[in-house]
Amino acid sequence: MNALSKSTFLLLIFTFFISYHVQADIESVEATIDRNPVMLDEAIRLTVTANGSADRDAFDSSSLLKDFVVGRTSVSSQTSIVNFDAKRTTTWTTTLFPRKEGTFTIPSLRIEDKTTSPIEVSVIPVQEQTNVARDYFVTTDVDKNEAYLNQQLLYTVKLHLSSNIERGSLQAPEMENAEIRQLGDDKQYADILNGRRYQIIERQFAVMPQASGEFTLRGPVFTGEVMAANTNQRFGFFNRTQQINRVGPDIVVNINPIPQDIDYAWLPSEMVRIDEEWPQGDNFVVGEPVTRIVTLTALGVVEEQLPEIPEFYPPTFKLYPDQSNTTTVEKNQSLIAQRQSSLAIIPTEPGTMVLPEVTIPWFNTLTEQTEYATIPPRSINVVAASGQSNSAPQSAVPEDNSSSFEETTSNSEPETSSESAKVSDTSDTATLWLIISVMALGWLVTLVVLILFIKRSRQGSVMTESNSSLTTQGLFNSQSNLNNEKKAYQFLISKLKNKDIAQIDSAIQLWLRTLNVDNRGRPMPEDSNNTVVIRGPLDKLQQARFSKSKENSSTEGIDTILSELMAAVDEARKAHFKSVHNRETALANLYPTSSV
Repeated sequence: MNALSKSTFLLLIFTFFISYHVQADIESVEATIDRNPVMLDEAIRLTVTANGSADRDAFDSSSLLKDFVVGRTSVSSQTSIVNFDAKRTTTWTTTLFPRKEGTFTIPSLRIEDKTTSPIEVSVIPVQEQTNVARDYFVTTDVDKNEAYLNQQLLYTVKLHLSSNIERGSLQAPEMENAEIRQLGDDKQYADILNGRRYQIIERQFAVMPQASGEFTLRGPVFTGEVMAANTNQRFGFFNRTQQINRVGPDIVVNINPIPQDIDYAWLPSEMVRIDEEWPQGDNFVVGEPVTRIVTLTALGVVEEQLPEIPEFYPPTFKLYPDQSNTTTVEKNQSLIAQRQSSLAIIPTEPGTMVLPEVTIPWFNTLTEQTEYATIPPRSINVVAASGQSNSAPQSAVPEDNSSSFEETTSNSEPETSSESAKVSDTSDTATLWLIISVMALGWLVTLVVLILFIKRSRQGSVMTESNSSLTTQGLFNSQSNLNNEKKAYQFLISKLKNKDIAQIDSAIQLWLRTLNVDNRGRPMPEDSNNTVVIRGPLDKLQQARFSKSKENSSTEGIDTILSELMAAVDEARKAHFKSVHNRETALANLYPTSSV
């Protein structure tokens, strides 16, 4: 009996699997939409149902992208068994957003070996009826339909709701070759349109085009859930909801390229200013650092668009720049970018110095003209450090002191004694300081001689071992520095030949640093007699670059200056290697190879 029951059970299981596999193949596929026609700002819900066992990844929506924007696709499967007959259904649901008016066809969709029938869809314009207002819709607006490359566009989206929503999300607009940032938080307020009260949610974006040409700002998509129109469909404490989808209208914008006469770092804006933080007063002391902070501010751009702040100072200053800081903030429906440069300046000589003006050219998008943000030149007075020019105490005593002293003696004896005491005190003080100075100098000379003696003694004992090591290490460092210098020199020459004026100053700084790796400050051409020849043509180039006169900044004039600068660089490089060769020769003579 048990064996019979077991056989019957196995037969039933076998029959079930046979029936299941018979139903496993796809029998049919059907595609339906929830509305037709559809308004331009509304969405179509496309449902594809496959009867039979189908792969969940079998649905491919790429053929729909020609005429629609395809939203998120959801998939569900259902299996039912009736009298050991298994049936499986797989359903794909996706949202389609039409982008223009007209008649379009949803093509046949293939699910494995079955295809759906094509569906013709009519997309009509948004219709505003006088007696019936729409419940939900999205509007879009841009402050300008024509702008320049990198110029900010202010894009505004308004979501109109006639009733409260359970939940919802609003996507950002899209535009090819553009950076889009949301500005601030959403604004919520109420307004009456066509006699109907709406709750309005307003959101603003800054659109920064990164390429020129004609582009389409794709309207944002709103997806939400609202209470169903049929209020009788209630289940306990839960109400039935329905999904709504709306899309904002597209806007076409024209982005103009950079004007051909612009030969500086492109900075389109409505306002650019440059400010400095400088210590009070114009008197400075040799050797004492002074911090100068320069801030560049531009409206309607991001920090990546800000150019470097030019820094030109007389050769009597040592410069120690700090890393510049950049930031972008949002204020009054616009982006504001700032670059702040901090620089420690140490005067090395006394006298009256003139700091040249700092000029940043920029393009005014309101007037469509080149303007200049400028810090005017500043004259400062540098005084010597205390103790550098002190005069002797005897200078305060008149030369005819003897005659005055005699007259005073004949008149009053106590006064004579007092004056004698003062002169004696002054003489004793001077003598004491002289003795102390001589003793200190003698002690310093003795210390130096002792150090040199110890050093010579140690060198004599280890000269044989360290000489070969010193030579090897020096060769290695020399070869490494030579490779770095060659790369930096080639980089500088390429910038000069390509007339990349904005990068020439940085390339020169890089090359100068390879010539003197021990210099921790900002390298300057006048730091060495070998490279001082670069200063003249470099100053000419910067003056021509930021000159407001078209004659001084002509193409022919800049080409001539670039040729002079290239020749000066070559001359400085030859002088540098010549001096290095002379030092190595002198070093070789100082440490001759000794034979054992």
